[in-house]
Amino acid sequence: MIRKILGSVVLLAVSAGALQAQSEETKATLRAYAAGYKAAFTCSGLFNAGKTLGQIKAHELTGVYPNVQPILDSLPDAVINYDKKIVSVKYSDTMPPRISTYRGLAGCTQLPVGALTNDAAKLNVVERGYRYQRSSIYPWVATKTHERLQKLLDKAQNSPEFGKDALTTALLVASPTELLAEHYIDGFTPHTSQRTWSVAKSIAATAVGVVVQDGHVDVKSPATIAAWQNTLDPRRAITLENILHMASGLDSNRRGNRTDRVYMGGGLVTDTATEAALEALPGKRWKYANNDTMLAIRAIREAVETKGLLFDPFQFTHLLGMTDTRLETDWEDNFIFSSQVWTTSRDLARLGILYLQDGVWEGERILPEGWVKYVSSPLGPQPPLQRRNGDPVPGYGAQWWLYNERFKDTYPGIPHDTFAARGNRGQYLVIVPSKSIVIVRRGYDPAGGEGFKLAKFIEDVVAALE
Repeated sequence: MIRKILGSVVLLAVSAGALQAQSEETKATLRAYAAGYKAAFTCSGLFNAGKTLGQIKAHELTGVYPNVQPILDSLPDAVINYDKKIVSVKYSDTMPPRISTYRGLAGCTQLPVGALTNDAAKLNVVERGYRYQRSSIYPWVATKTHERLQKLLDKAQNSPEFGKDALTTALLVASPTELLAEHYIDGFTPHTSQRTWSVAKSIAATAVGVVVQDGHVDVKSPATIAAWQNTLDPRRAITLENILHMASGLDSNRRGNRTDRVYMGGGLVTDTATEAALEALPGKRWKYANNDTMLAIRAIREAVETKGLLFDPFQFTHLLGMTDTRLETDWEDNFIFSSQVWTTSRDLARLGILYLQDGVWEGERILPEGWVKYVSSPLGPQPPLQRRNGDPVPGYGAQWWLYNERFKDTYPGIPHDTFAARGNRGQYLVIVPSKSIVIVRRGYDPAGGEGFKLAKFIEDVVAALE
């Protein structure tokens, strides 16, 4: 059995969305966070994606939340050391600039607030010689364009019918054997990556599935988080399944999708996500939380390392040919799989095809038998049925959103087996097993605007194929 996550080399490092103005955060801290955001996105945009500074300014550093945009705009331009691949952003006369540094397959890593530029040298660069190198077109054996689909993709790029404020950069529809249609805006190619934001959560579920397949964890068992193992700690009862279903019961602020300290403050997963206390019984409440995803990955890492094995999710991404994908970490090499993955539309489509093929790739089982059904079933507590405007809210499986019977009245053309990975600013990977297709949409939808209308697009894609 090929080790798809457990590699021969472990990342070794020194162990030492948007801003939310909270009462305990000073103006200095908020400026530090904004500078971290600017340094991180400039670094990743340059060295992960190969974007120009103009593209980064137009896309990565605009359209963010209203309370961060003015701070970003007020900061000086990033200082870039192209030889050492270090980006720094000054924000204070008394503190060092915020630093982000490129580390090969691990993308860019933020240093903590107060770290010095020279500290970047303490982090290793991650480069591997994997034998699973694929051409840019693999696994598709045919790429004859489907004309009706192509017309739909071209229309969806610019039409307010799919969201009057939406800014679409890439659209793709594929089956396991054919790239049926794809569309990119000027300046983007099939190799131009973007941050996945919360689409990464579904990549995280895949990493968990690989470790389950290799027999190292059981989702029904308590998560192996070392910080929770005191006999008086009720968090010992939280299972990996609770975490995957966003049902850990842990406090993650009012809105669990705000983890500013990790995302832009240079904070660690291990001093943020693992420190949360219970506010509900595990398995009894659904609450969308970035911390739950980070905890799922931390749990499987601790489980395999306790056995003397090494955790290496780069193995399975390269096995699938996702060679344009960068899995970013904090400065202690904890993977931030809740958001910080940079990848392309084609690489996301490859992941979707693994799910269309029931977790099998080139005849080898990568995910456990039944894993696809498991992640796409509403087994735990569920989100509310509707938004305030009456639109249906997708159901939730294990780190995947479900376009199931909730949509039967509003969007009857969406097959009920459809499930999707969804991320901030309009990042989507949609899997429709009954039609044997995957749909990818990437974008830079601005915060507070009318974003891309994904449900309508899914329905229109299915109709075009028929």
